[in-house]
Amino acid sequence: MTRSLIGHSKDLGDNFVIRRVLPAMEKRSVGPFVFFDHFGPVPVVTGQELVVRAHPHIGLATITFLYDGVITHRDSLKVEMDIRPNETNWMVAGSGIVHSERSKFDPKYEILEGIQTWIALPKAKEEIDPSFEHFSELEMPVLKKDGLVFRLLGGRFLGLESPATVHSPLFYADIEVGFNTEEVDWMLSDKEEAGLYVSRGSIESNGESYAVGSMVLFEKGTSVKFKAKQNSRLMLLGGEPLTEKRNIFWNFVSTNQDTIDRAKERWAKDEFPKVPGETDRIPLPN
Repeated sequence: MTRSLIGHSKDLGDNFVIRRVLPAMEKRSVGPFVFFDHFGPVPVVTGQELVVRAHPHIGLATITFLYDGVITHRDSLKVEMDIRPNETNWMVAGSGIVHSERSKFDPKYEILEGIQTWIALPKAKEEIDPSFEHFSELEMPVLKKDGLVFRLLGGRFLGLESPATVHSPLFYADIEVGFNTEEVDWMLSDKEEAGLYVSRGSIESNGESYAVGSMVLFEKGTSVKFKAKQNSRLMLLGGEPLTEKRNIFWNFVSTNQDTIDRAKERWAKDEFPKVPGETDRIPLPN
């Protein structure tokens, strides 16, 4: 039987509830991916459906991808950027960054929905300078074939290479697939593992059915094999697994617990850089 994970609801604070798949008791990470959150769909009525006040990160990169709606990203690098459907934000925290995320009203969109993932940086790059990249839908390489649309958001896969800056061998892709499409069969190398998340619709893989909120796991050297049972939207993620254990507290990720403890102290003492335009912040959890 193919292994899989089922997302669970989690309140991130500020009444923002998401479906979290990683980390899980059964699987702490897939390749270098240590967090996987699916937010929405929620109706956009006021434009304030998502309000995530200023908060810090270290030791990781966050990737935000939208299916519907608009979110404004602001950070301590003085970046202010709206992200819209099929666009991607890559934010590398490194030694430390602070950002906020707020939805906004746009009459073109009736719902807000998207995916945010976190990638643990390699040990040698955990303290690199923070950075931010934004990519439109047209900037990402796309493979289209017989009812399947494969957008590579990061890394390398199927002969494609994303323009996003990555710091370890990985792949991350948005997939649209119709229910009449032939079965997909993509071989992983003996160094790569993968997860395939069902955001919309449902799929069948190795004789098992998977609905929204499920992530199918594929071990190193096996095939990512699936067939859509209806028109579906999927996220493929993976790469070479982490070689060192990661300590995780709140938004801090590091191979060194002392680094996390210092980050906790810095945030408690308000010593992180400020986000222009933000006057409030999320306090350090107990």
